[in-house]
Amino acid sequence: MPKDSTQRTSVLQHVSQNVRRLRHAADMSQTALAEKSGVSRRMLVAIEAGEKNVSLTTLDRVAEALDVAFSDLIQAPDARDPSRINEVAWAGSIPGSKAVLLSKATATREVEQWEWCLQPGEVYPSQADAEGWSEQIFVFEGCLTLMLGDQPQQIGTGEFFMFASNQPHSYRNDGEVAARFVRNVVI
Repeated sequence: MPKDSTQRTSVLQHVSQNVRRLRHAADMSQTALAEKSGVSRRMLVAIEAGEKNVSLTTLDRVAEALDVAFSDLIQAPDARDPSRINEVAWAGSIPGSKAVLLSKATATREVEQWEWCLQPGEVYPSQADAEGWSEQIFVFEGCLTLMLGDQPQQIGTGEFFMFASNQPHSYRNDGEVAARFVRNVVI
């Protein structure tokens, strides 16, 4: 099994254990969590069983309903250093495209640090984040096209870009080599 698949499997196990543990700590049934998060009970059952490859948006909704950070859902339950995550949270349809949540730091709520790799032709669409959130992008290999609405923003090797993420946006690799970048989400 490729390393990325193994990492993705482990993060699904972490999500399964953490959602169940945090839901019990909040004294919530699966039905109550489904109602509060807007995620179907059937999906929650599959998540807690470790059977569902769940979207980042769905995990955000579950985390918000549990009143915890997104990173609390994917982090290894026995992590010694809670600021270090280093888990594959997204794998693209093209082998090698992935997002690794590296770490978190406290801000108003927290800052998430991600390492991304998009292979040529890969696209990652993102819904608008909450008001007040922002993102910081630093490209260390290749060229990334950031779409803000219908406006493309090219970010090349060694360049950075910051933006308010309360708008639909997407990351795209229009180049011929992998685009590797660090993404900080300031919450």
